[in-house]
Amino acid sequence: MSTHHADLVETVPHPPIPQEAFDWYDEYAHGVIDRRTFMARLSGLAAAGFTMSYLLANLMPNYAQAEQVSFNDPGIKARYVTFPSPNGHGEGRGYLVTPTDLKGKAPVVLVVHENRGLNPYVADVARRVAKAGFVAFAPDALHPKGGYPGNDDEGRALQGSLDRAKIEQDFIAAAKFLKAHELSSGKLGAVGFCFGGYIVNMLAAVVPDVVNAGVPFYGTPAAKEVRKNIRAPMLIQLAELDTRVNESWAGYEADLKAAGVNYAMHLYPKCNHGFHNDSTGRYDEKNAQLAWERTIAFFKQHLA
Repeated sequence: MSTHHADLVETVPHPPIPQEAFDWYDEYAHGVIDRRTFMARLSGLAAAGFTMSYLLANLMPNYAQAEQVSFNDPGIKARYVTFPSPNGHGEGRGYLVTPTDLKGKAPVVLVVHENRGLNPYVADVARRVAKAGFVAFAPDALHPKGGYPGNDDEGRALQGSLDRAKIEQDFIAAAKFLKAHELSSGKLGAVGFCFGGYIVNMLAAVVPDVVNAGVPFYGTPAAKEVRKNIRAPMLIQLAELDTRVNESWAGYEADLKAAGVNYAMHLYPKCNHGFHNDSTGRYDEKNAQLAWERTIAFFKQHLA
């Protein structure tokens, strides 16, 4: 995907958006600053020749641009299913995607969204996983609130209003549900982004008998006291410019080494947090494709 949605909004040439604007968006997206502060900071770039419409088009998600696998693709079948979560919110719900030509059972992959619910980008990632031959399942943490509301701002607020410990229990329940699914070969991988990256790290540490391979994209590690439990091979995907998450890597790597975990870490150059998300200006096509190729190869190696 080489055309960014911002190109469709304005054709007036602009200098590159300064790095601090991406950093402000990261702070806003993770609740460090509120929307008013974020917009006020962006307005300060007007003197540098940026219009607000251009900045927002490049920084805010546009999900029309994020579909790489159509939900009508003949190679997949998708539906929503519920699962029990007795230690979480009672019931979870997610997007289950299977290859159309699936014969018998296949390895399964849990796909975990960011901090704003199951948005169209993550649903598309689940379809990409299924196109690669796996059974994919993408739970929506916002199911107790009626599901992803259709926009990220409201989704972020809704997810922030839920009990974090119960959300974690919902994903533990989802992993167990998926691993035991009638279509499952009994091998489970997990891939997640941002908050979802943390969930992948958490699952590997808290239910090590469930997770067979983990791929966290720019996610913080699980609590230090449980990291020693990790047994699954881990493929850690980090962005060079993502200083907030990267600060935790040295300590996490030391604990992975101490636990004897088979891990690899890739630091993608000149990339921002969220570089795999092709609905925003943080998307880095070349590195996102490379990271995804590595993800699928990793799952094929460890879930076969």
